Amino acid sequence: MAKKISLLAIDDDTEFLELVNHYLDVGGFEVFTASNGPEGLKIASKKGISVILLDTVMPGMDGLEVLSKLKKNKKTKNIPIFMLTAKSAIGDLDYAFEIGADDYITKPVAIRELADKVKFKLDKVIKVYS
Repeated sequence: MAKKISLLAIDDDTEFLELVNHYLDVGGFEVFTASNGPEGLKIASKKGISVILLDTVMPGMDGLEVLSKLKKNKKTKNIPIFMLTAKSAIGDLDYAFEIGADDYITKPVAIRELADKVKFKLDKVIKVYS
């Protein structure tokens, strides 16, 4: 059996996290979830995470601050990070790319297709860095 890809989803929408946990687990990922930035940073540092889905808009520590901290940490700086953003906020992603985001996924996302979308984007990122 192939090793599952470890994925961390950081989002303040707990209903979305439950769906991600279910559909990505079925899609072949080992899923970790965090409902806020500080919790996500802790998990990312302790677990062997392969890819992170990071919500852009969260109360307290927003996604850009979390992204910045992840990219400055030796343990997490090389993890591919896909920002989750509302379609209306796509223009706000320029700064996210400047500080290290690898790609983005627009919300609302077809949750049943999320595993395939993440695998496709992860494959693109791996090819770029290979």
